[in-house]
Amino acid sequence: MDSYKLISQIQKSSVMKKFLWIILFVASLLQAHIYDIDITPSLSNQKQNKIKILDQKELSFSTINSLAFSEISDLAYDKAKHILYMISDEGKLYLFDATFDNKIHLKPTQAVNLRKKNGKKFKRWLRDSEGMTLDAKGHLVISFEGVPKVAWFHKNSKKAGWMIKKYKLPTVLKDPSNYRTKNKELEALSWHPKYGLLSVAEWPLKKDHKKKQTIYSLRGKKWHFKAEPEPRSAVSAIEVMDDGNLLVLERSFTGLFDPFVITLKKVYLNRCKKHFCKQEVLLKMNSHRGWAVDNFEGLTRVGKNRYIMISDDNDNFYQKTILIYFEVTQ
Repeated sequence: MDSYKLISQIQKSSVMKKFLWIILFVASLLQAHIYDIDITPSLSNQKQNKIKILDQKELSFSTINSLAFSEISDLAYDKAKHILYMISDEGKLYLFDATFDNKIHLKPTQAVNLRKKNGKKFKRWLRDSEGMTLDAKGHLVISFEGVPKVAWFHKNSKKAGWMIKKYKLPTVLKDPSNYRTKNKELEALSWHPKYGLLSVAEWPLKKDHKKKQTIYSLRGKKWHFKAEPEPRSAVSAIEVMDDGNLLVLERSFTGLFDPFVITLKKVYLNRCKKHFCKQEVLLKMNSHRGWAVDNFEGLTRVGKNRYIMISDDNDNFYQKTILIYFEVTQ
């Protein structure tokens, strides 16, 4: 074989290998469902105020167990069993094997529709599941808008997603007419070791000033804090912190060309004077200041001072399901 033919074959072989590599790479991307993403401003050093962002992922599952994956509204994490629960506001419950070191490690395992005690699906207007938490006994508890309710559901059995019982609500939270709209009801839910189940409506009740937010314990106690100054700032999630205070997720969105602002703040339940509890902004993410924020709705604690929050894509092609893993540094 002369040198020209040898060089020609080597070149063809090299081109073929590159072509095959490209095919395999594209195929792997098509199969991937979790991508790295960066929502921080370009000049950020990943430490913002009192928050350190550890990892950021986009979740792009079209379906899990034949159920559409979209509109995630809250999270709950079983640290002992390494199970992450995600709830959608369409009444769907998703389970993931999940661990968190300095990175997010996720694998979907199950997806089910929420069901009534008798196994029947909830009617469309009764399945707007918004808040979720695990109590001290590991019970999976979910809060709803539309007809306000908080209920305990099966989580790890053949009846996963079936309702077990409803909890009694404080009188003021029972009547839908007390809320500003049917879509501004029991948005956020968490479990406190001293005060039990805590819930916050997305917007203050009609009887209250529009900037006076209230944390309700289902046992009857309540606390007040000020909503953020941005227009239409609403509570989308809460989580009890290691020191017993409350981490609050707020969002403000008024229009396509206005800033989209996401706030993480700490509300001190044991430092309340007169009408309001002390609060401290830990991080403010503003779309007009370089943050690629989306509609963050869910929040849960996954380790000591470590949390994840997730965005609701509104089942919209132009929005994403983004999972952010962060540490509260002080």
